[in-house]
Amino acid sequence: NFWGGHGIVAGQTPLGLGLGYGLKYKGLEGCALCFLGDGAINQGAFHESLNIAALFGIPVVYVIENNGYSMGTSQKRSSAYKDCLAQRSEAYDMDWDVVNGEDFYEVRAKTHIAMERARKEHKPTILEIMTYRYYGHSVADANHKKYRSPEEIADYKKNHDPINLWRAKLIEEGILTEESAKTIDTEAKQEAAASTKFAEESPPPTIEDITNDVYWETDNNTEASQIGRHFFND
Repeated sequence: NFWGGHGIVAGQTPLGLGLGYGLKYKGLEGCALCFLGDGAINQGAFHESLNIAALFGIPVVYVIENNGYSMGTSQKRSSAYKDCLAQRSEAYDMDWDVVNGEDFYEVRAKTHIAMERARKEHKPTILEIMTYRYYGHSVADANHKKYRSPEEIADYKKNHDPINLWRAKLIEEGILTEESAKTIDTEAKQEAAASTKFAEESPPPTIEDITNDVYWETDNNTEASQIGRHFFND
């Protein structure tokens, strides 16, 4: 299940903890994966979540997507210990690993190990995925080229793009051909274009839609649904 994102930096870390706790409380064999960026690890909520996860043995995997920059700030300038962000977990007696985000096979293998540790042993893990982003976080980060050089971005696109590297690996292994790779690329672009067109041409949501997919009771028209709806009724 996908539970969405959060508008506050590191705000999702205690929520991921809660989802993991819910699995343990119900006796379910599963784990929660909570994704965050390198800029979120300096927030207090993150460290509070690690402490509780380790203390109570919560089946959660915190995945740090370390792309080197938070909103306009290099990770090298914002973290006192710069070489390994995941190593902070040692203060909470947690397992951790650093993963090459350019290698799909390594990401899959190390993620599987962390998830099995959570499921079988109820132990949390931090995975630091080394990666990169080509663009800003949003329109608020439109000037992302001011804090990193065009040459740096071009180098990553040319030599470190994980999709291109995986494509080359699959072709080398005989799993994929150049022709089939081009077909997949074309179909993906067509699907994205069709989805964009659908979104742009769809009518805007109404006030009645505001609680859709928020309250279970609202979507199922039960008596309890009024708890959510009365806020928006005249």
